[in-house]
Amino acid sequence: MTKLIADEIPFRRIDPRYRTVEMIVHAIVLVVCTGAAVAAALLIRSVVPAYVAWGIVIVVFALCVWAWRLSLRRIKVLGYFEASDELLVRKGIMFQHLTVVPYGRMQQIHVSSGPLMRHYGLAKVQLVTASSDTDARIPGISAEEAERLRKKLTDLGNAKLEGL
Repeated sequence: MTKLIADEIPFRRIDPRYRTVEMIVHAIVLVVCTGAAVAAALLIRSVVPAYVAWGIVIVVFALCVWAWRLSLRRIKVLGYFEASDELLVRKGIMFQHLTVVPYGRMQQIHVSSGPLMRHYGLAKVQLVTASSDTDARIPGISAEEAERLRKKLTDLGNAKLEGL
């Protein structure tokens, strides 16, 4: 495997419990999509040959399993690093992304948690800047870490903004 972006930087990994959350979400998607494909196959089997109808079910099932496995691989490279002047967020396997957000450019910091993430004590931190291209999201960190990060980033952002 080739070297990932900024491998020499000690990125903090997301919480291992996030993998469980992703597995549950993808299992639900797998069941719903496969169930819908089976229902569609039962409805169209009088119009098309049975092997075509059931082939569609197999393709839908295979795509859901592939997306599930890909999602679990993506979790391994998610990470963030708090540098002295900016926050670095890394994501991506094939298409690797390193987002660098200077503390002084942060306008808002959102901490959110859905019911499943809240059950596992996890949250997502999202940074908002003036740029619409900035996609700085850190999913799957512990709620305590998310609150600590929110407070630190808010304090650093205010301090850097005052220095302008």
